[in-house]
Amino acid sequence: MDLRLKGKVAMVAASSKGLGYGIAQALAQEGASLSIGSRNEKNIEATADKLRNETGVPVLATVLDSSNPESIQQWTAVTLKEFGGVDKLVVNAGGPPAGKFEDFSDEDWQAAFELNLFSAVRMIRAAIPSMRERGGGSILTVTSMSVKEPIDVLILSNVMRSGVTSLVKSLATQLAPDNIRLNNLMPGRINTDRIRSLDGLNSEKQGVSVAQIQAASQAQIPLGRYGTIEEFGRCGAFLLSDAASYITGSSIAVDGGVLKTVW
Repeated sequence: MDLRLKGKVAMVAASSKGLGYGIAQALAQEGASLSIGSRNEKNIEATADKLRNETGVPVLATVLDSSNPESIQQWTAVTLKEFGGVDKLVVNAGGPPAGKFEDFSDEDWQAAFELNLFSAVRMIRAAIPSMRERGGGSILTVTSMSVKEPIDVLILSNVMRSGVTSLVKSLATQLAPDNIRLNNLMPGRINTDRIRSLDGLNSEKQGVSVAQIQAASQAQIPLGRYGTIEEFGRCGAFLLSDAASYITGSSIAVDGGVLKTVW
């Protein structure tokens, strides 16, 4: 299927590795020009070089702190200056720390709010004017399957990412007249650094090996394995593309079938 992404401009946050990289890679393979951002300058520049070498598409690398409003504004400004506009936006950020309710202070809650919820508000707000000028666009947020079934040790993420999901649903209605679509991807256990870190924490907590934790997790997944970032990225590229032109306001699980909810 031709996703008709060649020549489109896509901004992908937190994309030096992991889920963001998976989407950026899939978009580049379809011919989209990329503006990618991440906190670590060395890592994001290396990722840009890799994508350019593999696909030949233009890739702009920017240091981006998703919790900082000035950083988001700067990322948007350099993207518009380089490419003249933006057609696609991927809202993504690293997860807040794991822990239980009483582990976290007001400062911890505020930091999670800035990183995972307010970053989505700011990125979307920054991209909308250009999308309107270009006759439409598509926005994809990356949250977690925990917005459907909360995960006990991820209370900060549960709360903030659920807010992002509600934001997507609300804006899908408000921005439909501008031909701007918004959808949300809910990753399950995709083989990323974040998941490996959580497996390590559970290993320590339960006093068993990481391999045992992974085996137990995989046994709960109908497809019997962790997903890959490539699988996740292809789903993201599809939802951003015109091939998904009648899909908006949806939350799609990429979880190997683990979610039991029908809604």
